[in-house]
Amino acid sequence: MTAPGRLTRLVTHTSYLSRSAATGLRPPHWQHQVQCLRARYLSTQASGTGSVVSKRISPLVFTLGAALGVGLTYYFTSGPAPSKPHQGSQIFDSCSGLNNAYGSAEDFQKAIGELRAAFTDEAAVSTDPDVLEVHGFSGNDYHPGSSPTVVVTPGCTEDVVKIVNISRKYRMPIVPYSGATSLEGQYRAPAVGAICVDMSSMDKILEIHESDSDLVCQPGARWMDINETLKEKGIPLFFPIDPAPGATIGGMISNGCSGTNAVRYGTAKGEWFLNVTVVLPSGQVIKTRRRSRKSSAGFDTTKLFIGAEGTLGIITEATIKLAPLLPTNVAVAHFPDVRAATEAVIEIMNQGVGIQCVELCDDDFMRSTNIYGVSARKWPEVDSLFFKFQGPTSTALKETAEVVKRIAKKHGSTGIELARDDEEAALLWADRKNALYSGLASLEGSRGWSTDVCVPVSRLPDLVYETKKDISNSGLMSTMVGHVGDGNFHALLLFRTDDELAIARQLVHRMVERAIALDGTCTGEHGVGIGKREYLYEELGEGTVELMKTVKRAIDPLNLFNPGKLYPDKPGNTPHLVPSSGAAQEKP
Repeated sequence: MTAPGRLTRLVTHTSYLSRSAATGLRPPHWQHQVQCLRARYLSTQASGTGSVVSKRISPLVFTLGAALGVGLTYYFTSGPAPSKPHQGSQIFDSCSGLNNAYGSAEDFQKAIGELRAAFTDEAAVSTDPDVLEVHGFSGNDYHPGSSPTVVVTPGCTEDVVKIVNISRKYRMPIVPYSGATSLEGQYRAPAVGAICVDMSSMDKILEIHESDSDLVCQPGARWMDINETLKEKGIPLFFPIDPAPGATIGGMISNGCSGTNAVRYGTAKGEWFLNVTVVLPSGQVIKTRRRSRKSSAGFDTTKLFIGAEGTLGIITEATIKLAPLLPTNVAVAHFPDVRAATEAVIEIMNQGVGIQCVELCDDDFMRSTNIYGVSARKWPEVDSLFFKFQGPTSTALKETAEVVKRIAKKHGSTGIELARDDEEAALLWADRKNALYSGLASLEGSRGWSTDVCVPVSRLPDLVYETKKDISNSGLMSTMVGHVGDGNFHALLLFRTDDELAIARQLVHRMVERAIALDGTCTGEHGVGIGKREYLYEELGEGTVELMKTVKRAIDPLNLFNPGKLYPDKPGNTPHLVPSSGAAQEKP
């Protein structure tokens, strides 16, 4: 990451802290959460419900754990034992079934000393409080901030190996960091402290294979920069996975991300990442497969790290697949309600026409776009669909537009606008991409909590209607944007006070419960982190979660890699953050 980039992030963060101090909305420190966990732990022990190890683990998980456990001795015996567990380390994540005994504060200082000796560039290892704060806090979410003990900026795979070996020697947790766009607290440090491994300087494109439609890059490369580089070189290819603008390839892999293009190109969990080079907790470097388009040679170990959120390894290179860059056009259609719009999308998608994106924007979103005032037009304030058509020729685009017009009209569309040229198409699509800023403009002085859930497409109207009713009853304002072709939607909940923030937190909880009851997921593309992990037993089932933990224990038995993320505490040990009001009545 360049020096100006670091300065920009620090200035942005400082500005955010100033606003937080003025409004009294800065999230509490992790110390408060640790105290809560301590009390919760003691209460469950007293009641006899705080068992760490499940009494009813499934035979499949037990068998797999026994098989994988043969190799654990190597990990546990590599490096000296820590001098003394860090004060309070037994509290952190005490009910997850994962290791929580780390080195002492003295051990961590020794680790920092070895890191400084291992990196000749003084700037590569920092304990500056401002740098630590930036790497442990986010203005994008409202989960508790927690700074790491030290930030290390590697430049290559070998540097990452050095960091991992020192981490293991002193039992010091590691937290990967790159684009800082995640929304569920994925890069928060554990309470005991950690080495933050900032991968943002490893941002190079290493190889471009135009004839094979792929390229090799480092994890800090940003997807938008990759596409811009391809455009500058005159290569008619692009990388179609499109999450937040600042997202990096490493973070995209780790969070299993997606974006507006998912309806046409799928998500990070598809075949867009052909292989990854990974540093494991043992310090071993692996490459998951070769560069061929397909392979049936053994497990698909690449996917083991997609969505693992840095808990199994640190990605240092990736081979990504590219797609042909085709002509596009944009249209906007207006509907009487969400159900009519969704039914139109289902029929349109079943026609097999060239739809690259189809976005549902509710009436509140359209109203906020008018308030924001950046749009070149005044929109009808009704539920609307933003389409991006794709095809090899102008004729193909026209045919798609005709199909969409016909079906939209059949489902009660009150009007459809088709861009006349590329410039107008860009302006129309910009109104959709300005969702965050236009949403915030609808309530002066507000901040926004952005969250996402996903359900089968046919259930999306039910989810949207119940959620909008819940939000209306709460007294808060919001806007909604949905990747309707996938059944994925985002709500931006607006608040100005601590009390309203608490209400927003409850709304998010009920939204997740509602989505799971509709056979959906707690997160379509933001990942789990610390914000959604409490829902995994409910969504995936005990057997699946315990299988995930078995893999985690086999690869990272010391639980050094990004502890406290993804893997939930066992049910009953950690109650939901807010009551599940009304969830039972909303089940189909």
